[in-house]
Amino acid sequence: MTPHKVLDTQELSLRTVDDLRLTPTGDPQRYFIANYQRGYRWSPLQVTQLLDDILEFTERPNQQPDEFYCLQPLVLTIADNGDYEVVDGQQRLTTILLILRHFNERLTEKYRLPLYLIEYETRPDLLDFLDAPTEEKADDNADFFHLFQAANAVEDWFIGKENKVDDIKSALLNRTKVIWFQLAESDNAVEAFTRLNVGKIPLTNDELIRALFLRRESAEQAEAEDLQRQIANEWDQYEKALQSNDFWFFISNDQNVKQNRISLLFDLVADANGLTEAEERDEYGVFCAFNRRLNEYGVTTKSEWREIKKVFMTLEEWYDDRVLYHLVGFLIHEGHDVQKIRGLTKNCTKSAFEAAVQAEIFGRVIGEAFPIGAAENDIRELVANRVEELSYEKQRDHRKIRSLLLLFNIASLLEDSRSTVRFQFDSFKTEAWDIEHVRSVAPDRLQNRKDQSEWLIHSLEVLKFTDGEKKLCKKIGAFLELPTAEVTDEAFAKLYREIVKFFGEDTEENDDSVANLVLLDRATNRSYKNSVFAVKRQRLLSLDRAGIFVPLCTRNVFLKCYSDHVEHLMFWSQADRESYQAAIAKTLVEFFVQGKGA
Repeated sequence: MTPHKVLDTQELSLRTVDDLRLTPTGDPQRYFIANYQRGYRWSPLQVTQLLDDILEFTERPNQQPDEFYCLQPLVLTIADNGDYEVVDGQQRLTTILLILRHFNERLTEKYRLPLYLIEYETRPDLLDFLDAPTEEKADDNADFFHLFQAANAVEDWFIGKENKVDDIKSALLNRTKVIWFQLAESDNAVEAFTRLNVGKIPLTNDELIRALFLRRESAEQAEAEDLQRQIANEWDQYEKALQSNDFWFFISNDQNVKQNRISLLFDLVADANGLTEAEERDEYGVFCAFNRRLNEYGVTTKSEWREIKKVFMTLEEWYDDRVLYHLVGFLIHEGHDVQKIRGLTKNCTKSAFEAAVQAEIFGRVIGEAFPIGAAENDIRELVANRVEELSYEKQRDHRKIRSLLLLFNIASLLEDSRSTVRFQFDSFKTEAWDIEHVRSVAPDRLQNRKDQSEWLIHSLEVLKFTDGEKKLCKKIGAFLELPTAEVTDEAFAKLYREIVKFFGEDTEENDDSVANLVLLDRATNRSYKNSVFAVKRQRLLSLDRAGIFVPLCTRNVFLKCYSDHVEHLMFWSQADRESYQAAIAKTLVEFFVQGKGA
């Protein structure tokens, strides 16, 4: 493996607005806006929104002394003349300057604060305009026009707020901070600007934290470079592991995170260490939390990175262990907090952790606290009652049924400890598998011509391969060829009943019990809804033959693996349903009684 290049040191810190004003020698700090950037374009609304946010911050109750309002990153590099070249953040920097100038205008010259200066390469007369802005000059160019509008917005906003000026000024100067991100000398400013602005890809918590961890703390160059290499190398390893959907969807339900999945580790560590109220509200709160931690006595980059590493190793340990993979993966799918699950590992053995996770699962699926020390018959009764009471007819039961069916799949996979098969959480989540009836339900759920036609076409595909059903196939073909005006619900219902009668399915009374429910993928649910068992069976088996993920128990249902006596593979009888429900109860009882079904 090619060793990681030691990164050039970047300067990263949180600075108050007051820190932006002056150089270390007390002179006004100069900021340069190069010609590759557009001019000032903030609208009056954006200006007033910033002032509203600062006002809201000043009025928050129970503020802590170290609490602050955090602005988006200010990305800079050193220009050829030694000034700071602003790569990203010039709109905010300019707006803050307008607000500070407004404060100065309220004071006599003696009490005015010296302010930083902004020089636009494309508009060298900007500072002169700010000293004497007029509506006439504002019409000279777009930059002056937007600056004039923004300055007026600041002035108008403070009308009626004279009693709040001092509080807002103090909050802006001393309790409003920017994330100061100074690029390394080797970084190209134009490329960075293009990525951050043209590409609309803002700096993330992860990138800021990366820069934070890759700063050199030690005075010993060799020691600092070794730590940089270690962190950079392990960072890439963790991100690569989390980029595997097998790993990611075992530990997360978030389908929107494509890049920087390592942020999960930072979120967990920051949460474990405790976020302030301000950090919890802030977009860059996790970065601010790490920045705060690394400035605390006794906390080092090395010690804090060790915490990141420990979290990853815990997740990796769960993933590598087949039993924990399924137990933890189930809880994550059900929305349990990873941090809460981590809490179950404290001061306990692996077997005790498994038992604690299993108790959480019992509560989730069975709806009651796990009866520690209960006899097998007691657990069997609780499980049987739960399976019996759930009904698809009740909207509130849908999520409970989905959880129970998912656990049935997982418990089935864990029944034999010799098996190496794993449940595919990634496919299950991304392909959106949900509950559906095994046996068809009443025809009144097919209320439009499109749904009715699809149902008939799917039935026809199966009937074509059935001996002696040419007459029924002709009826379906004739119905499908009818003009829409001649199609009636009554005619469809008559044909529907004839077809389901052939397949041995009585739909006069819907069966919404667990015994008639299974996990089906969204595509099958939509295009094969209300199809008879034989049609759904053909669809699911074709997916299985193609190597497409099908949950184990769904496959078993359509192969009739749970039926004691298989009389006809094309029908789903009352006896089949009873055997299926009994198998669900039996598997779950063994799962809870024997501990993970092993």
